[in-house]
Amino acid sequence: MITLTNSAISHLTQLLLQQSAAEGSGLRLRVEKGGCAGMQYTMEVDQPESEDQVFESGGVAIIVDEASLVYLTGCRVDYVDSLNDSGFKIENPNATRNCGCGTSFEPRGTNEPALAP
Repeated sequence: MITLTNSAISHLTQLLLQQSAAEGSGLRLRVEKGGCAGMQYTMEVDQPESEDQVFESGGVAIIVDEASLVYLTGCRVDYVDSLNDSGFKIENPNATRNCGCGTSFEPRGTNEPALAP
């Protein structure tokens, strides 16, 4: 399961409206190899595909592909608006460490499935 804070729900709702996203669209979270900690998060407004997992909260959806789900299960998505940085942030219990910018992480364990670079 992936959860969203009230702030994330509010900002995702605004983002979907601003982009005139099609009905059923949500925020796609994906994990790819890269970043300074080994794995990096990517996010985009997208439509779910048949093999995706969709997590709904407060009328908005988070969409995760099967390969990324192992890295994202149990995550909490927040929206932070501060002097230094603004945007969606992922609090990931599956990470042993995060980079300073918050967009990449080192996953727990060594048996992760292969992801495309």
